[in-house]
Amino acid sequence: MRDESGNKGGSPGKQRVLLVTGMLGAGKTTALRVLEDLGWEIVDNFPIRLLDGLIESAPESGREARTPLAIGFDSRTRGFDPARIIGQVKALDDRDDIELNTLFLDCSSKELERRYNETRRRHPLASDAPVSTGIRAERELLAPLRRWANLLIDTTEFTSNDLQRMIRENFASSAGEDMTITVSSFGFSRGMPPVADLVFDMRFLDNPHWDPELRPQTGQDPAVGDYIRKDPAFEEAFARIRDLLLLLLPRYRAQGKAYVHIAFGCTGGRHRSVFTAEQIAAALRECGFSPTLLHRNLGSRAADLLEGGLRRER
Repeated sequence: MRDESGNKGGSPGKQRVLLVTGMLGAGKTTALRVLEDLGWEIVDNFPIRLLDGLIESAPESGREARTPLAIGFDSRTRGFDPARIIGQVKALDDRDDIELNTLFLDCSSKELERRYNETRRRHPLASDAPVSTGIRAERELLAPLRRWANLLIDTTEFTSNDLQRMIRENFASSAGEDMTITVSSFGFSRGMPPVADLVFDMRFLDNPHWDPELRPQTGQDPAVGDYIRKDPAFEEAFARIRDLLLLLLPRYRAQGKAYVHIAFGCTGGRHRSVFTAEQIAAALRECGFSPTLLHRNLGSRAADLLEGGLRRER
């Protein structure tokens, strides 16, 4: 992620405004939904020509800043004109009562084309042409905004879960908040998670995949959990991992670490890793922590990151 803003938490007394744009299919809807979960006020597909009227004056001196505002727009937005948008942003950026940043979500053309083909969605700029034609036209159209944006996230190698975590790390207000813990599962067959602090390989356990009745189920199903628990190695391994985490997490907190991502992997990311992640998250909650639980490979990456395709596993 490129970040030239120099200000993550916001300035007291200023209205925080984040413009969210980028390539279609790069994850704008996912980013906006996470921002909404973090307490931001969200406006999507907003006509940019009305931007000045949307942003109110900052609160009076000495009062707390208003709810931060995130405004989403893209090449489909009515009256979309990158040069005009940059001119408006420059004028707003000069105001003393506003802290304004622009987030651009990018993705490689090859990966965007794969996502569109997998989900069988047409590109809005190529209704009667190949998807690649629309992507090229959109990239050329958005080039000025990409250069102008002071925050850039490339989601080429990201799953929806990875993007969610990136948004939380960069836009959650950390002042006075506890350490954020994420427990996730993934499949090594789809690659390692790019943003994990601790990774545990659960492929030493017996694999439910080879049982025809369990194969279509997941680690969230009781029958799969019973199968994994019967492995003689599970209970001892689980206890040791749990105890290690209970040793490390308070020390991470004491060192001021704001985010910890604990990932469990197995071959396909559907059985052993999912069950272990579920059990570890429950054990951490019993000990007073509040982890977020994510399962990377229980959904399609392409469907997750195309606009409107967010799937969450709690």
